[in-house]
Amino acid sequence: MTFDQTAVERDLESLAQLCPQVARHLPDLGLPEARQRPHRLSTLLRIIIAQQLSTKAAASISKRVFDAVGEEPSPQSLLALSEDDLRALGLSRQKVTYTHGLARAALDGSLAMEEWPRLDDEAVVERITALKGFGRWSAEIYLMFALGRRDVWPADDLALQVGLQHLMGLDERPKSRKLSAPLIEHWRPYRSAGSLFLWRFYGAATLSGGT
Repeated sequence: MTFDQTAVERDLESLAQLCPQVARHLPDLGLPEARQRPHRLSTLLRIIIAQQLSTKAAASISKRVFDAVGEEPSPQSLLALSEDDLRALGLSRQKVTYTHGLARAALDGSLAMEEWPRLDDEAVVERITALKGFGRWSAEIYLMFALGRRDVWPADDLALQVGLQHLMGLDERPKSRKLSAPLIEHWRPYRSAGSLFLWRFYGAATLSGGT
């Protein structure tokens, strides 16, 4: 599967035919970037590093970590770094635990990333959320950007919730999957492209002072 720039463009064109709100704003916003990531251990590590950090802070810490272990670190190289080593690179104590847990899962075979492309979305979510430090949002982000799944809705994402609220003219932010999913049921099977659109829509609204 792939969710490259060509797929994003094609899916958003299709989505605009299904959703008048998307059709209205897409010409002004332009196409969002596909943001593809490799299906590798390094992408899961980047997700750990980025948790609860600004983009700038995450990029700075990621550079230090990957300078230390290489762009495609092995589980062994991650475990070779002690808690003090990883803390010195900028990881919190909790993220050190997550990083070592990820590496051990890769070594003992329980991670089994080679199987993920053959699994359905929910099965991949179960595999990822079984790892300490990975919730459903992290799993869905991985599905979209590393596995190229094209009908993913990361409902717990605050920016998507706010973006959807403004796009649909809602009085309140849809704070749960139960509230938001019915609003975009007609976006299937293009919800990944719709999510990219909403992130861009939210960003544009933020810059203009609309949120």
